[in-house]
Amino acid sequence: MPVDPLVPAHRHGPAGNGVALLIGHGAIIIGAVPKTPEAALARSLLAWYRRHGRDLPWRRTRDPYRVWVSEVMLQQTTVRAVVPYYRRFLGRFPTLRALARAPLPRVLAAWSGLGYYRRARHLHAAARIIVKDHAGRFPSRPDQVRALPGVGRYTAGALLSIVFGRQEPVVDGNVARVLSRLFLMRGDARGRASQERLWDLARGLVRAAPADPGDLNQALMELGATLCSPLAPRCPLCPVARRCRARAAGAQEAIPGRRRARAPVDLAATLVLVARRGRFLMRRRRRTGLMDGLWEFPALEGDQGGAGAAVSGDLRLEPLERVATLRHTITYRRLRIEVRRARLLSEPRGRDYRWVSPAGARRLPASSLVAKVLGSLPPGQAPRHRV
Repeated sequence: MPVDPLVPAHRHGPAGNGVALLIGHGAIIIGAVPKTPEAALARSLLAWYRRHGRDLPWRRTRDPYRVWVSEVMLQQTTVRAVVPYYRRFLGRFPTLRALARAPLPRVLAAWSGLGYYRRARHLHAAARIIVKDHAGRFPSRPDQVRALPGVGRYTAGALLSIVFGRQEPVVDGNVARVLSRLFLMRGDARGRASQERLWDLARGLVRAAPADPGDLNQALMELGATLCSPLAPRCPLCPVARRCRARAAGAQEAIPGRRRARAPVDLAATLVLVARRGRFLMRRRRRTGLMDGLWEFPALEGDQGGAGAAVSGDLRLEPLERVATLRHTITYRRLRIEVRRARLLSEPRGRDYRWVSPAGARRLPASSLVAKVLGSLPPGQAPRHRV
């Protein structure tokens, strides 16, 4: 019978017989599952995950491209926020080759609002490398996967285990919290020594489930995301609560230890809306950093919100009336943003300026702040100042 190499047939024999059968990925493995504490822990996690795991779109496939997109999107972003972006992104770029063919601005536009745009740049660059160096087939060798832009230890482990059935561990924030509590690891889980210990523990667990490495990794992530939460963990519902050393010590809410969060910084900024024939002037950001290459409304430099000529980059303009005041947060930065209309005193030059309709502005690769500014305008107030 032909075997689909992308669909792992991870099924155990009758309960209690200690035999695992793995068919797929070009191999058949039959052997006794050792009765170790790790194996018992793995069995409990797998049984719970198969019954209670959330039905998410990327869990219905073993297509490496689609799983990869989901893993990249889920970095620093919640599942709830990712699901609609994931569907829209795959609607625009349904295959790896489609992503590789697309120009970067189109990819960034599809990513707009999701944040951390370096992820999209790495995804696009890696897709082009896979097409060029691997004939469009996602590599399955660990060294080749880890060599792709933006693929670190966690992402490589997730792809290799979920898609290719390799016994590779994963440790993200959720997994670190689960393992720290299970094994009573005190101290900051992000420290170097703690991280190495966590990866060793995760490796021991994944090796205790030779037929199910991908599901086991997802079970650990799911447990941390749903029950083993940072605050008020739902221990009575946890499938491994009896084996949790932190719970036995009454320390589950104190573990893992946390670094003191970076103090927020309050900043003020002024954005200007320059209008001409129903369109706004927008500028492509060319400074290095997270927003490089994204489109934005011109910003005044320093404290220039008053009357008189002001400079924004290489523009000279005259700020006019204020139309909105917004709050916006970027990581630890809390911005108070004043939005003003303005009149140009010099013409914009170069390819990094563009006159864009409000609808067109929403289609450009831009941060969520652009949509927030447009949404702050009073109803019916289209661009109206002639310049």
